[in-house]
Amino acid sequence: MIKNSSHKALLVGISLTLSLSGCVWIDNTDDLVRYVADVQARPSRPIKSLPEFESYEAFVYEGSALRNPFVAIVKYVVEDDDGISFELDLGNTPAPDEARFKAYLEGFSLNDLTMVGTIRKGKGGQWALIVDANGEIHRVAAGDYVGLDHGQVLKITAQKIKLIETISNGRGGWITRPRSIEIVESKGQ
Repeated sequence: MIKNSSHKALLVGISLTLSLSGCVWIDNTDDLVRYVADVQARPSRPIKSLPEFESYEAFVYEGSALRNPFVAIVKYVVEDDDGISFELDLGNTPAPDEARFKAYLEGFSLNDLTMVGTIRKGKGGQWALIVDANGEIHRVAAGDYVGLDHGQVLKITAQKIKLIETISNGRGGWITRPRSIEIVESKGQ
């Protein structure tokens, strides 16, 4: 035990000697006093005032209904299997005319409409016969409107009705898409 206490005393003595060896006492500090007095005698620089606080104003982006700048302005002309060409517009389509008088068949989804035949009158007149969800038969010609999404009939063939719909793109704009209603073959008896 005595050895341990002597070792501890020796270590404490060495550490005190080392810590005090960094402290040097200087008797003459006149140059330091003169320097401090010289710095304090200088005129002080003015302190810059704090910048004025500008309150945050929330920004509301109102350009979402405008044309998408990343979509080409050129309209794509698409030709289908029957040779019908129409413009497929990817977001630059004008809004449908809401003031236009709606046709009766615009109250039904295209899934609720069934083509059951055609009628031809002379060389230029051809109509498609459509059955609605109520079981009523209607006559449709090119240029007529059908369906909930502003679908306009482009062409009537013996097998299908070709139309183009104008639908919302979900961002305040409108796009067009091709659709068709095909004839339903009746089951033979």
